[in-house]
This record gives sequence, structure tokens and C-alpha cells, in this order.
Amino acid sequence: MKLRHHIAASLVILLGGTARAQEATPGYNHKIPSKIMTPEKVETSVGTLNYFDGMPDAQSVSTLMDNLVRMRGVETFLNGIPATSIEALRLGHVDIGVQASNEFMLADELCDSSPLFLTANTDTVYCSGFLDLQKDGPTVVEIPAKCGPGTVNDAYFRFVVDMGAPGPDRGKGGKYLILPPDYKGELEGPIGGKETVIDGEKYFVVRSPSYVNWVILRGFLVDGKTDFSTSMFKQGLKVYPLAKKDQQPAMKFVSGSDRSWNTIHANNFEFYEELHTVIEREPVEMLDPEVRGLFASVGIQKGKPFAPDDDMKKILNDAVAIGNGTARALLFRNNLEGAALYPGSAWKAAFVGGSYQWLKDDGDGGRFLDARTLFFYGATVNTPAMVLKMIGVGSQYTYAATDENDAYLDGSKTYKLNIPPNVPAKDFWSVVVYDPQTRSELQTDQPFPSKNSKRSDLVKNADGSIDLYFGPQAPEGKASNWIQTIPGKGWWTILRLYGPLEPWFDKSWRPGEIQLVQ
Repeated sequence: MKLRHHIAASLVILLGGTARAQEATPGYNHKIPSKIMTPEKVETSVGTLNYFDGMPDAQSVSTLMDNLVRMRGVETFLNGIPATSIEALRLGHVDIGVQASNEFMLADELCDSSPLFLTANTDTVYCSGFLDLQKDGPTVVEIPAKCGPGTVNDAYFRFVVDMGAPGPDRGKGGKYLILPPDYKGELEGPIGGKETVIDGEKYFVVRSPSYVNWVILRGFLVDGKTDFSTSMFKQGLKVYPLAKKDQQPAMKFVSGSDRSWNTIHANNFEFYEELHTVIEREPVEMLDPEVRGLFASVGIQKGKPFAPDDDMKKILNDAVAIGNGTARALLFRNNLEGAALYPGSAWKAAFVGGSYQWLKDDGDGGRFLDARTLFFYGATVNTPAMVLKMIGVGSQYTYAATDENDAYLDGSKTYKLNIPPNVPAKDFWSVVVYDPQTRSELQTDQPFPSKNSKRSDLVKNADGSIDLYFGPQAPEGKASNWIQTIPGKGWWTILRLYGPLEPWFDKSWRPGEIQLVQ
């Protein structure tokens, strides 16, 4: 009996061992999950990769390392756009003679199509300048009463503080004190500003994460003219170092109207050089380690020269071409979640996600990277006011790059856009046409490629709606409602509502689709 049990036990052990041996992966004592193994040969989009027992051969290593640089170069482009866009704006201002904090560009005759300026409007008076907190230290910006929307953005296009109507002065005017990132004093300067009394005077104090900051202010037209806002800025805007409040430098205003100047970042290898300039100038802490590490992976690091060799340049030239194409795909074929304003419509939101910090789903989805890239490739100014529901205050935008059949808008063809009656805009609405290459106003025989419900003599239909026409020539009898386009070029458009009302937000009112006129 005992002998039979012993034999049976031995057979179980023997058979179990045999089964385990049969299951073992070749070269191993046990079966290894196939999902963690790498075959000797793998076909990929970057080529064939060859391995010796999981270790890539020399050619595969070279291919993979080049691809790693390419991927990092693409991501550097997509994530570096906010920085290079601000830098291009700064350089554009320098080119027209705006070189110090007390010098501002003033679009005293509005922004026509001559400047290269991302999706500028033709409806408000821009007043724009740059602070240099590294040079000037804490800087005061005095905003005049009745100033329209104003904003300060840092060197990575992040929100610092609003001014004017949406700011803490609420359009009554006031003094803003912008502290540099390395400020060590006792003043508190949270983003958005904090009201503080200094030497008996009230200031709105904010500390910026960067040295360079863009101040962009807007003034409204009065009786269809720029005179009021131009005078308001020239007489009431003051910018000076706090240390020189008793000896303020005189303000200088340079006209930005009806002149050609560029404020748009490069889409070729020069992009990386522009980015390096920003990283070299600004404090290390301006960006978090993750973003700094991304930029450093392609050789852009503070304190080090950006000097890629010929092989690196070749890869980065490829990367910037892919990155530029990706940004254009995001902008002109905007299919991001939440972008479509209406089902099946070409009208899209430019500020996708509803967060000026670019947080997806209130931060549960982390940073909405594609939404940020889309916005800053096509537009400027980052403020919470862009995403807040403010009935009768501020402005709301939507854009379209395709017609009702989902085809790109062609400058050689004629299109019609119906604007239904009772547009929910307390102040006015406008339609501006832009160039897809420059993302600036389309340059045609019309200096202002736009129509405005206040300034334009528009012909209404019997039901109160308005048909706008786009094409190389005005349809017969439609010249007053016509915006010119250029054969051989595309175009896209932005509809703006100033003082948006409830029907805009609840979507009970919506613009028509852009229709090809046969």
C-alpha cells in the first residue's frame, strides 16, 4: 500500500516537472509572457528594427535615437509656441520703434491688413507694449478710466492680470504694480492682482512668473471713430518703474496702423532659436521641470549655447515641418472634443475646453495640450474673460475655415453667409476674414477685410437677417455686403459678438453656415 502511494507521488512530481518544462519559453526555465518580449525583427513606421535578444543593433540604435530627437523636436514646437509667439510680438514692436516699457504701439487708425498680427480685429483701438521687469524692477501701469478690455500675459503667454473693464479697476482706471519673478519684498502679488495701499495710494499688485510681459489694451470706437480712445491712451496711460514714480519717463506712442510689420513666430528652424532666446533670458523657474526637460532634450537650455551639429539641424528641420503641419491641422481641421459649437457645423470654438489655464475636464484630464497649441498658433491674448459667461460684457468668438460641405474656403469662389436677425450682441458684431498662411487679416484691395454691424452700411433682408458675400468680385447689387477674397488663396473667418447676450450662450441663436454660391 505504501509502495503504491510512493509511486503515485513520484509520477505526479515527474509529470508536473515535464509539463513545466514543456511550457517554458526557450532560453528560460519558465514560460515568459510574450507581451514583454521583443522579437528579433520589428517593422515600424521609422523602418525595420533588428535586435539580438532584445538589444537593438547599431543601425537600429541610430534610427531610434534620430526618431527620439524628431519626436522631441515636434513636441518642442507644439509646446514652445506660446513662448515664441510672445517673443515674435516683442520683436515686432522693437522693429517699429517700441523698445522700452514707456513706449507703446497705438493702432490709432485701427488694425488694417498691413501688419502681420495673429487674428487682429478691425473693431477696437489696440494699445500694446512690453514690460522689462529685469531691467526696470517693479513697474507701475496706470490705466485710464473707460479703458476697454486689457490684459497682461507673461513670456509663456500665461495670464497675469486683467486691466480696464474686466480687470479689478472695472473700467474706472487705476494703478497696477507688476512685480518681477525674483521680487523679495513684503508685497503680495497673486495672479489676478491684489488691492494694496502703498504710501497712501491704491495699487493692484501682481507678481509675474517672467521678466518680459505683454500689456495689451483695447479702446472702443465712439461714433465710429478712433479719436476718443486714441486720446484716452495718449493722455491717460502711464508706465514707469516704481522707483521713478516721482520722475516718470515721458510716454511715447508709435502708430501701428497702415504699416507693414511682423509679429508672428517662425515656422522653420529659426523657431528653435527664438525659443532659446526666451529660455536664456527668463528665470529657470518660469517653466516647470517637465517642460524645461523637453526643451533641453533638443539643446535648448538656460546657460548653454544652442549649437546643434549638422545632423541635429537636419532632424530638427524635419521636426519643425511636422510640428508646423500638426498645428495647422489642429487649427484648420479643429475636431477636438468640445470644439464644435453646433452639431454638424463648421463654426468652432478657438478657446476649447473653457480654461485659460488649459486644463481639461477641470484638471482631471491634465493639460489640454492640443487646445493650447491650436489657440496660440492662431490667436493671442490669454485671459479668463475669454471663457467666462458675462452677459452683455466682453466679447465672444467663433471661427470657420470650411463651408457647409466641409471644403476649405477658396478665394477664387463666391460664398454667402447669412447672419440671422436679432444678433445677441449688446454692442455690435463683426466678421473678419483671415489669411490661412499668416493667420493675419487677408490682404486685398480692401484695407479692412471685414464687416461691422455699427460701421458698415449693410443691406438687410426682409426678415431682418443679413447676407454677407465673399469672393473675388462683388455679386451684382451686393457690394455693400461683400468682403473681397483672392483667387489662388484660401481664407477663413471669425465672427465676434461684443457684449454677448443669453441667446448666444444658450445657442438658441446661431449663425448660418458658409454656402458656396453656384
